[in-house]
Amino acid sequence: MENLSKITDETKEGMVAWRHHIHRNPETGFDVHKTAHYVAGLLAGWGIEVHTKVGVSGVVGVLKKGDSEKSIALRADLDALPIQEMNQFEHRSCVDSKMHGCGHDGHTAMLLGAAQHLAKHGDFDGTVYFIFQPDEEYGKGALCMIKDGLFERFPAQEIYGMHNVPGLGLGKITLRQGGTMASETLFEINIVGKGGHASSPHRINDPVVIAAQVIQSLQTIVSRSVDPLDAVVVSVTEVITDGARNVVPTNISIKGDYRTFSDENVALVKRRMEELATGICAASNAVGEVKTSTEFLVTFNAEEQTKVATAAAIATVGAENVETNCAPKSFSEDFAHLQRQAPGCYVFIGNGTEGQYANMLHNPEYDFNDQALQVGASYWVELAEQRLTK
Repeated sequence: MENLSKITDETKEGMVAWRHHIHRNPETGFDVHKTAHYVAGLLAGWGIEVHTKVGVSGVVGVLKKGDSEKSIALRADLDALPIQEMNQFEHRSCVDSKMHGCGHDGHTAMLLGAAQHLAKHGDFDGTVYFIFQPDEEYGKGALCMIKDGLFERFPAQEIYGMHNVPGLGLGKITLRQGGTMASETLFEINIVGKGGHASSPHRINDPVVIAAQVIQSLQTIVSRSVDPLDAVVVSVTEVITDGARNVVPTNISIKGDYRTFSDENVALVKRRMEELATGICAASNAVGEVKTSTEFLVTFNAEEQTKVATAAAIATVGAENVETNCAPKSFSEDFAHLQRQAPGCYVFIGNGTEGQYANMLHNPEYDFNDQALQVGASYWVELAEQRLTK
């Protein structure tokens, strides 16, 4: 590895201890106050200016060196998952039905490691904002921090994020320009028709048949309305009726979600869903209504910031360990809200290919790989020093 030696033994050992502490004491959602207090105390101990309760329970550290007006933000997530951990190692969760099953303990420890190194040894000219965000898992934390004046109070000119990937080799970093993680839009299609006794279908317009036609038609959005080179997934996950064994329902609700990698396709799917649902219902003398809510935006890596992240990754682990056009991920991240405020780039680092390090995220036997801590912290340091070069 190229520049992993930048991180001192003190910081390496510290990151392991910090991660294990956070892993043993998981907190979820916005209720991450103990974790936030722990992070804030460490930052303050290194002489970093600390702001707490940003977006309820977020923490922002501010480190300025030199006279430059340039600034960047580095973001990690604090929250755990409502999962009962099944691991038996010494640092397993001490809290029932909560665990760090997505590696946010590692993300936090890596950013703490970078903060310590940059505070003590950083060679840069400008300002680094260290953002520790609550409630990533439910997708509300980034927006809450933004609404609390995150970018007005801490005016970063660009922002960077990172996530571990189980099954990706240790020391590997992957990224891509453009749509990187999918949007998620929830939908609800409400159909109101004329139900009645199951023995007399000629006296009703059978909303069940109408709903079946709507469900089938939704799949034509992907196959006939979306560019075949684009990725879109439309999934029906619930069908709710007020019918019974011998009662054809009057009201049917169809629920689900759709995901894509561009704002244009988010809008396209919504428009076609409305046209199909209302049109099919009208043809059968029923009423159809479509409601949508985009819970996660597309995580979109900007061109310039992707080049910056690529250069930092190559300097950290070597060109042979960096993939610059990785496949986009179909899961979602509220980091996308932060990218709408400042251009940025989100990268993925390898968590390893063996044992619990290869178990998928959100698995009760997953664990973040301590050996990845040095990789992530080194990348953060390299990125900050390259972007804020003297």
